[in-house]
Amino acid sequence: MAFGNFTVDAGKAIPMGAAVTEEGVNFAIFSRHAKSVTLILFESAAPDSLRVEIPLTKKTGDIWHCLICGLRAGPCYLYRVDGPYAPERGFRFNPHKTLIDPYAKGLTDLSNWDFSKCVGFDPKQPGKDLSYSYADDIAFQSRCIIIDDDDFDWQGDAPLNYPLRFSVIYETHVKGLTAHPNSGVQHPGTYRGVIEKIPFFKDLGVTSLEFLPIQEFNEKEYPRVNPRTGDILTNYWGYSTVAFFAPKGSYAADRSTGGQVREFKEMVRELHKAGIEVILDIVFNHTAEGNEQGPTFSFRGLDNPIYYILNENKRYYQNYSGCGNTVNCNHPVVRSFILDCLRYWVVEMHVDGFRFDLGSILGRDQHGHLMENPPTLERIAEDPVLSATKIIAEAWDAGGAYQVGWFPGGRWAEWNDRYRDDIRKYWRGDPKETRHLATRLSGSSDLYLRDGRKPFHSINFITSHDGFTLRDLVSYNGKHNEDNGEENRDGGDNNNSYNYGVEGSSIDSILEVTREQQLKNFIATLMISLGTPMLLGGDEFGRTQRGNNNAYCQDNKISWYDWSFLEKNKNLYHFAKEMIAFRRRHPGFMRPEFFTGREGSYNAIPDISWFDEKGITPDWEKISYSLALRIDGSKAETLADQDDNDFFIMFNASLDQTVFTLAGAPHKRSWFRVVDTSLNSPEDILPPGSEKPLASQLKYTVKARTIAILISKSV
Repeated sequence: MAFGNFTVDAGKAIPMGAAVTEEGVNFAIFSRHAKSVTLILFESAAPDSLRVEIPLTKKTGDIWHCLICGLRAGPCYLYRVDGPYAPERGFRFNPHKTLIDPYAKGLTDLSNWDFSKCVGFDPKQPGKDLSYSYADDIAFQSRCIIIDDDDFDWQGDAPLNYPLRFSVIYETHVKGLTAHPNSGVQHPGTYRGVIEKIPFFKDLGVTSLEFLPIQEFNEKEYPRVNPRTGDILTNYWGYSTVAFFAPKGSYAADRSTGGQVREFKEMVRELHKAGIEVILDIVFNHTAEGNEQGPTFSFRGLDNPIYYILNENKRYYQNYSGCGNTVNCNHPVVRSFILDCLRYWVVEMHVDGFRFDLGSILGRDQHGHLMENPPTLERIAEDPVLSATKIIAEAWDAGGAYQVGWFPGGRWAEWNDRYRDDIRKYWRGDPKETRHLATRLSGSSDLYLRDGRKPFHSINFITSHDGFTLRDLVSYNGKHNEDNGEENRDGGDNNNSYNYGVEGSSIDSILEVTREQQLKNFIATLMISLGTPMLLGGDEFGRTQRGNNNAYCQDNKISWYDWSFLEKNKNLYHFAKEMIAFRRRHPGFMRPEFFTGREGSYNAIPDISWFDEKGITPDWEKISYSLALRIDGSKAETLADQDDNDFFIMFNASLDQTVFTLAGAPHKRSWFRVVDTSLNSPEDILPPGSEKPLASQLKYTVKARTIAILISKSV
């Protein structure tokens, strides 16, 4: 059949998007206020491919639809939508601008996409966005690809859905993980590159990869250059989504039409075979269409006042995201779109969870007000398809909302930035931080106990993509973002970091020993804290961004993982790997309930006890840099899955060694040293069966800036 010789039938209003059926391909798209909708079919992704325009004449409610009989997966499509252009009333329809289907499952190459061709107004006219553009952008627009999701062999795969409390999350960037020339992979910067690093992840021992955004975005969104090198800066992190259902094409080694979908599925399948989950960072708070002077390529041209929260003067957008617009997440239509998207990634792409960027925006109503019981958050939490899926909120937004510990919706986990800040301050040596250290070690009950959530709902992290790497945290007193082209104004200033005397890299061997010891302290603290630990990728071998704490635009060696550090810092890597294994061996650090501090019914030992260095209850208001705790590992009170050892853990953030008085070991047991971060590798962490008995069961000397962990064992 020659292209274009199709039979057009009425089709159905559901499912949304382009759905391959036995009869052909069903197209369905929402627009409540459009006067007309035209489907544009392309024979292929080639720029000069044949195309045919098909007016949609069938409409069910606000859904425009048709069935193209005989059409299969592979061709491409766009839409034209006509309606009122009245910015003061919020309408920005323009049939001269071709539109991407919000439900598109794949897009053609965006690498040369020029946003300036997509603006719906004439930039030469006074008032700009109040004017109207007659320029056709079809020659410049990326196209939607018709994808058949049934055309893939999952080989029996399904999401792993580990319980949060058993998870160790590794946050990473798909491209940056393997883009460096020394990454040692055949397919650098791609989903296949991730597959090639599976042996590394298994050796490290993490359970879950949390990827920075992989939904299709435009890398060339930022029109700036590096003032030092003259290199063009790009959108590297990807927090500006173009198509929420579509995996990023440039992250695929397979550049054939639809190859990114197949390759993403291959990556998920192979990670699952290795026992590793996939969590996606997803950005429902705003889109790449920006403010009133941004491009029109999808939602804005379909039904602007439904998809976005508009100002009282509907010409303008509310900007709770800090990125120009705010998605109208609690409008019923948008709510359904979000649920459809999440279900797609779980059902068809087999992902295990989501981290919601600026998640508080999902709790704002159509006027931008924070809601007490936001229906979108509640629906995500209660959706039966997503019931085993991890849902993790960044519980704040750029509009002033801060909901850490208060995020609504029942079962949501949260990025706990209070944990990040308190642990950083303690190890920097700030005074009166021991009480905050104790709260964070024991699961942040101040944040999560009051509404019935559990310790594992706290996603504990010390570093993330947004900020310093762990190595930079101990190497810089201030940010160094000059390469971003914003005169070092961007990025946070409240880093709670310390350089120990020299800003940046140093050849001082004593200083470098101090820094490595602090890196071990941070990693050990993270792995013994109640809650779900998240490690920033590369921190386990000392990755640096040279002091840049906002590398959102650095698609280069500043952000890419330099794998030479894996050998250079092999002792640090060994410590990190063994600390992860230590955590996963001991259910006492993964208990599902908060500590009570009460004595158990089978013994006279509380589930957790706190001590100062003298072995007495701490004075929490006193300036102190030392803290000790004893954890009772018995099953009866911990509610763990099995009995565990008891532990005595000592923290010393001071500049002097401290002699700790030890609590007594359990009956017929003694204390053995398993971790002491002041010791050289491999003595700093000992494998099972090699723990060292103490010469004295009464005292232990903890050197400056050190954690020591003792474990109870039979003599």
